[in-house]
Amino acid sequence: MASTILSRRDLEFLLHEWLDVTALTSRPRFREHSRETFDAVLELSEEIATEHFAPHNKMSDAREPVMRPDGTVEVIDEVARALKVFADAGLTAAQFDEEIGGMQLPAVLARASMCWFQAANAGTSSYPLLTVGNANLLVEYGTPEQVEQWVRPMLEGRFYGTMCLSETGAGSSLADITTKALPQDDGTYRVSGTKMWISGGDHQLSENIVHLVLAKVPGGGPGVKGISLLVVPKFLADGTRNDVTLVGLNHKMGNRGTTNTVLAFGDGTHPVNGEPGAVGYLVGDRHRGLAYMFHMMNEARVGVGFLATALGYTGYLKSVEYAKSRTQGRPPAAKDPAAKPVRLIEHADVRRMLLAQKSYVEGALALGLYCSLLIDEHDTAETAAGRERAGVLLDVLTPIAKSWPAQWCLEANSLAIQVHGGYGYTRDYDVEQFYRDNRLNQIHEGTHGIQGLDLLGRKVVADGGAGLRLLADTIGATVARAEAGDPALAEHAAAVAVATRRLVDVTKVLWSVGDPTTTLANSSIYLEAAGHVVVAWMWLEQLLAVGAKQGAFYDGKRQAARYFLRYELPKTTAQFDLLAALDRTTVDTEPDWF
Repeated sequence: MASTILSRRDLEFLLHEWLDVTALTSRPRFREHSRETFDAVLELSEEIATEHFAPHNKMSDAREPVMRPDGTVEVIDEVARALKVFADAGLTAAQFDEEIGGMQLPAVLARASMCWFQAANAGTSSYPLLTVGNANLLVEYGTPEQVEQWVRPMLEGRFYGTMCLSETGAGSSLADITTKALPQDDGTYRVSGTKMWISGGDHQLSENIVHLVLAKVPGGGPGVKGISLLVVPKFLADGTRNDVTLVGLNHKMGNRGTTNTVLAFGDGTHPVNGEPGAVGYLVGDRHRGLAYMFHMMNEARVGVGFLATALGYTGYLKSVEYAKSRTQGRPPAAKDPAAKPVRLIEHADVRRMLLAQKSYVEGALALGLYCSLLIDEHDTAETAAGRERAGVLLDVLTPIAKSWPAQWCLEANSLAIQVHGGYGYTRDYDVEQFYRDNRLNQIHEGTHGIQGLDLLGRKVVADGGAGLRLLADTIGATVARAEAGDPALAEHAAAVAVATRRLVDVTKVLWSVGDPTTTLANSSIYLEAAGHVVVAWMWLEQLLAVGAKQGAFYDGKRQAARYFLRYELPKTTAQFDLLAALDRTTVDTEPDWF
């Protein structure tokens, strides 16, 4: 029986028939791998996700972590057991260098592997997801001693990692953080301040927790220029408890299996050598912390996009299964009231909802894997030009890869509830939890609005618009291939070409007025329209990979593409019209009118 967690068949299609990831094995970094090793990792991931992650998903949602009177955290035992199986399989270390205990898998395979766990159990999968991002940052910017001290144990599953950015008075506005780090004579720093919304911030699931903390070191200047990055572990290397205190747990509507914490650094609850202040170790240079942290943040943004995709995908599969088994109603043309009810999937409107879900989740999965392959290209392409090209394209796609799945795979979850009817919003079925879990992803790692500002305000205008030009040229190359191939693709290719030209033209109009307030007023709408254009491109790419292949799977791909390109892409016309008009409705609205 096919899994309702994720589609192995779709992953095989995207990885092998479309992206041809096996070609990566010709590169020195991946030469020990093959199609067989790639498939073995994905098969193992499905097995562990199915047997160890999925079974406690509803339990960890119902019995969320609890802070005990002694300040420790109670998490159901199944979480620790699942994470041990995950770590023992070597999956935490999947994409890391062999010399530090990794498998040296391509990022695209590591992401596909992790997607199984995100779909099976969003809460439990968040612990290793954050740990991998933490470890990647330290490998990139830390010293060899820091890698040995903190990264190796994380890859072994003995330590877990976090990222500590937000504060109670400074959520996404990192320029306003107040956490301080004072240099000490021994080269360490004493960190003091409070951090908020720290996922995985405290628990008893591991021997240690490695916090990456943004703080201000004296002499750095105002705003983000003064921010440095420090490793602040829960326990120091000699086992001494560091001055990091759990203040409380945040109780969210979803993702309840992940502890989400308020942490006090350096409040004196656990003094080190008799003095308050959490001991921290500087990563890289002083005052460059935000630039370093963006390495983890951008990785986490793609990871959030995958989490949204995974939750939307499993909800879609659950609703397909339900629609094929539940009988209700009769076709419009049926005249005999005594006729037997038909399956839900026989109704056109139910098929519409299923097609919408399919077009969103399979389009989002394609986008996430494409971006992951760009990471591999950036790191291992044979030429400097190839590496640079991948980096530029990845930069411009990252806000879309985070926010588009968070918006539209949530809509897929909403439609999955609708397909289930009244049962959809009960706890007897899984889809209501998927919706609650997924709703967080429009806020995680930068809200929808922040991603819109990033895309329109930075990414498409950086280096004179190099990213947008490269994106348009890359889409244009796909359009040209489609136009030169199957005549049946001509309509779809033309639609994508028109939408892409409109995206470029509207961007020029928006930046022609010389007024950033007007330009950025509707950046969220710009993000949504650009996202639809990009996902339409992903569908055109998939159609080219399908070609003339026959069978239900390929027919399903064709129909989902047809749905997206006929039902969804045309929505961008009205959005582009609004943007081109330089509408100031939101800017001109006074606060006291509400």
